[in-house]
Amino acid sequence: MMAIAEIHNEQKAVESKPKLSFEKFLQICPTDGRYELVDGEIIVVANTRQHEDIVAFIYKKFDGEIDRLDLNFVVRQNVSIKTARNDSSSQGRVPDLSVVNRNIWRSNPSDYSAFIEPLQLAVEVVSSNWEDDYIDKFEEYQNMGISEYWIIDYLANGSRNFLGNPKKKSVFVNLLDENGKYQTTRFTGDDKINSRTFPELDLTAAQILNI
Repeated sequence: MMAIAEIHNEQKAVESKPKLSFEKFLQICPTDGRYELVDGEIIVVANTRQHEDIVAFIYKKFDGEIDRLDLNFVVRQNVSIKTARNDSSSQGRVPDLSVVNRNIWRSNPSDYSAFIEPLQLAVEVVSSNWEDDYIDKFEEYQNMGISEYWIIDYLANGSRNFLGNPKKKSVFVNLLDENGKYQTTRFTGDDKINSRTFPELDLTAAQILNI
């Protein structure tokens, strides 16, 4: 049985462990999966098959609109971005889906570094740690100036403050206003989703949430 002094020393060692900078994170981040930098620590991101199916479905919808209307965007799944909290601490995020200006994406095709330019649109599919998407990333993506941010809560994991009582699975579309603040619209059931990036998108909340 571990002595109280040993437990105390172990806790102190954890607390004194230096937090990674964003630059160090990029240098040592493993390449065998998907990882984010959260509060100075490398966090592995693991998704269920249903989660991945939803991401794949939306990818096809976005990519189809880009081709159909010849829009100046690309849609990608593994785009690393540098974000910041209100306290200015840097985080490293990889949205489930990122829509990026094509000119910016192709400006340096051999670049491995993370994006510091705002994405046009970010999509996050909510997992059990729902606060990340509803609170932390909401703040960070707003600070970064991402024009449009979708939160897809297909399991109704969020709190009743967001999903109502009883909770109802939902798609939230957050759009930056002229003051750089997100204005949020919630879509459920057969509601047709309104997108600033894809104004002609023919897609309902149910088509996403019932996959």
